[in-house]
Amino acid sequence: MSEGPIPRPGIAAIRSFTPDHAKDPPPGSIRLWANESSLGPSPKAIEAYHAAAATMVRYPDGSGSAIREAIHQRYGVDPKRILMGVGSDEVLNAAVRAFAGFGDDVLAPTATFPMYRTYANAAGARPIAVRDRAFTADIDAILAAVTPATKVVIFANPNNPSGTYLPRAEVERLRAGLRADILLVIDAAYAEYVEQPDYEPGVLLADTTPNTVMSRTFSKVHGLAGLRLGWLYAAAPIIDVVGRVRSSFNVPAPAQAAGVAALADRAHQELVVAHCRRWRATLAQRLRGLGLTVSGSEGNFVTFGFDGLAGRTADAAEAYLRERKLLVRGMAPFGMPGYLRVTIGQDDEMATFMRVIEDYVHGVPPSPGERGKG
Repeated sequence: MSEGPIPRPGIAAIRSFTPDHAKDPPPGSIRLWANESSLGPSPKAIEAYHAAAATMVRYPDGSGSAIREAIHQRYGVDPKRILMGVGSDEVLNAAVRAFAGFGDDVLAPTATFPMYRTYANAAGARPIAVRDRAFTADIDAILAAVTPATKVVIFANPNNPSGTYLPRAEVERLRAGLRADILLVIDAAYAEYVEQPDYEPGVLLADTTPNTVMSRTFSKVHGLAGLRLGWLYAAAPIIDVVGRVRSSFNVPAPAQAAGVAALADRAHQELVVAHCRRWRATLAQRLRGLGLTVSGSEGNFVTFGFDGLAGRTADAAEAYLRERKLLVRGMAPFGMPGYLRVTIGQDDEMATFMRVIEDYVHGVPPSPGERGKG
């Protein structure tokens, strides 16, 4: 007698993305592990979301015409080349499934967002981890790893979790070195936070090549992580193909309305970015001053390691911080064992984090009155 249907091998290889420390957090914890916006969404986005709730009886605009036009107005991209998704996750997943399957390879750097492996496994393709250089995608290593089975190359720029980035010239070199039938996917979730003048998020390659896509999200600078809103930008034939894999009526109307309002509030975006840049520079400097290693600083987070500190480890530091109700993220699942990632939070949260991590490095045990207080 059959014991039921057997899932494909790739499905069995998928691991839950929910981190263990996110389960049952201590009451009153400061959440600094998910790279959410410290200042929250624009008040105008919240207002638009509430107003749109009155229309929830109707299916949303499946084409997302209003929000695609708003993205065009904000970023200057062609609205006909935009595909909306339930977060950038949906459109990235759909892009991999549309162009890779059984017997195909999907290449990604070793130290990067672990969902890229999930996308490949879900499609039945093989996820191939390519060694990186200083936690940054290594163009030469990627090109050397390409085989006839390679169908998709995907990487984050800036990279999550390291905060490093590839300049425009290097990304263009990667595209030029790949076969025409290989889809290059650039995840630019943190593009708004980059300060470097030689950075380009992927718009130019998506505009000028038929085999490059760029994804963006509303979860970071726009503060709409709870609404799951993202988009893909590519040549029209790619948008057509990926759109066939994506769900219909996928983005709820209130999410679209909030996204339109968030895009229009440039002042709020500038406030969020300025706050992030100020604190990540301060954190990077002070963490290095403690003898910690900072990998990069182009996102809304800082990732730091403990290689130079005898008797101090990332796991022990994460537990120490959690005891003081500070939730940060261990980076082993992201390919960076020995590192922690802290999201840029509000001013008081950052001051508390710095005080506690300094206590850990200096070997100060939390007193009974301090335990859980932060």
